[in-house]
Formats: sequence, C-alpha cells, structure tokens
Amino acid sequence: MIEYKVVELAVVTDESIEEVLNERTAEGWQFDGIQFVIREASKRPSMAFVLFTRNLVS
Repeated sequence: MIEYKVVELAVVTDESIEEVLNERTAEGWQFDGIQFVIREASKRPSMAFVLFTRNLVS
C-alpha cells in the first residue's frame, strides 16, 4: 500500500523547497513531484505543493 503526503509551501524560495525536501526524505518519504501555483499578474509562484510517497509495510 502506498501512503501519500502533500506539503503546502506559502513562501516559495529555493531555501524553503530545499528544507521540505531534506526534512521529508530524511523521514523516509520519496519525492514524487511539485506543483507551482502562478498568478497571471506575476511570473513568480505564489505557492507550491510538494508531493511525496512511501510504501507502507502491512
């Protein structure tokens, strides 16, 4: 069985992305992807969702 984790980042910087990636992978999560939310008025992402998975042992 696969378990999923979604982490929302309200502040999108290289440091905040690195921090969540390092924290969650150290906990045994595998990075699965990232979705950026971009508003039309700005090219910079206003938030991001970082996706992780891990296998549950039954």
